Amino acid sequence: MTAPVLLRADDQGVATLTLNRPAARNALSLELIDALIAAFDAIMHDDAVRVVVLAAAGPVFCAGHDLRELRSLPDQTALENLFQRCSALMLAIEASPKPVIAKIQGMATAAGCQLVATCDLAIAVESAQFATPGVQIGLFCSTPMVALSRAVGRKAAMKMLLTGDAIDSAEAVRIGLINHAVPADQLDAAVTRLAQSIAQKSPLTLAIGKQAFHQQLPLTSAAAYHYCSNVMVRNLQTRDAVEGIDAFLSKRTPHWLGC
Repeated sequence: MTAPVLLRADDQGVATLTLNRPAARNALSLELIDALIAAFDAIMHDDAVRVVVLAAAGPVFCAGHDLRELRSLPDQTALENLFQRCSALMLAIEASPKPVIAKIQGMATAAGCQLVATCDLAIAVESAQFATPGVQIGLFCSTPMVALSRAVGRKAAMKMLLTGDAIDSAEAVRIGLINHAVPADQLDAAVTRLAQSIAQKSPLTLAIGKQAFHQQLPLTSAAAYHYCSNVMVRNLQTRDAVEGIDAFLSKRTPHWLGC
């Protein structure tokens, strides 16, 4: 039997989704894209899940789109459908009320780098590399550019996009593409520690905060303060906020209700 292209494992409120096309460098085939969209949709409605970890099997995190599949698509309509589905995946990650952590054990290129940039947080091994190399094969990384340009500074993004050159994990930390770079033997522990730290927080508060973060980004400062002030007011009226404040004042551990 053919192995599934995506694996899921749940543990203590953390759902780990593992890209499982190691022989194809975990390239984002349409099948894998659709499996990821379905998984994020299921997780959105799963109250037992607090955090999502996006991982990959084999030595490469993700090599981007499956170029053989791209070349085999019959017409413009099929190509448009593929990129619409990939965009839907990135938007699903962004819209997920559960924080998403990329766990990067190897190279992430093109749409694989896009995945990293789209996730809320990212931890990579020190030997990992990141690139948007489409320019080298005549196919500019236009859709990866959307996530990359929102995750790092303009000059850093343009250098990656225009040269196609890979950067190492240290540089990825410096420009803000990832949060941390760790030795390979510490990756599992580092991701677990971060995921469990977040999983202990109120799931409602996490969802409110993640949504507000993305909503305020395109606004002017004045509009962002107005919007976020309203978010704070609504947040204060939730039972979890009342519980959290009372627990803090009483010096006890809060019991989250999720409402």
